[in-house]
Amino acid sequence: MNLSRLVVLGLLESGGPQHGHEIRRQAERSNVQAWGGVSIGALHRELRTMETQDLVEAVRTEQVGRRPVRTVYRITEDGRTELHTLREKAISQLHFGPDPLGVALLFGRVRDRAEMLALLAGRREVLAVSRDGVAAECRRLTEQGLITAFDAAMFRRREMQLDAELRWLEQFEKDVAEIRHSGPAADAERAEPADQPTEEKP
Repeated sequence: MNLSRLVVLGLLESGGPQHGHEIRRQAERSNVQAWGGVSIGALHRELRTMETQDLVEAVRTEQVGRRPVRTVYRITEDGRTELHTLREKAISQLHFGPDPLGVALLFGRVRDRAEMLALLAGRREVLAVSRDGVAAECRRLTEQGLITAFDAAMFRRREMQLDAELRWLEQFEKDVAEIRHSGPAADAERAEPADQPTEEKP
């Protein structure tokens, strides 16, 4: 999934002809690199690539004062078709990214229960701060009239994702705390016994 391409084509379709700097500025304002995994630095490169593929086309150049000359692009009909395809895939298909927490819990087993609970408590605090921060930012932008109802819905989606992760973590902490034994010995007790060779009786 080429998310850089989706961002550029989407901004050109919704906002009309723009130059690469304006596209980059809008992407930076949305902080899409942090929550969407879109490389801001790749947007200019993607714009030039799409020009060679006739997905966008240059319509004019602009220069303000001594600033560099900038090329203004617009989306083509082929670009709209590409945008439709990318948008459909992004919305209808499930996409899962790397999961450091899952890898750490499954392979980097913490044998000491107290250490595990301390690590989980620290993560819980970070999640709570992040969730509350997203909610506060949404309220601030809404009150100032800087975002639409659709934008606010995206904030609420992120808030609910963080809240769901927080609730799972709280339950997992309870599960860990209720384990009677912790450590290699407990793992050995819970593991199924391996088949042992038996001596043949004469």
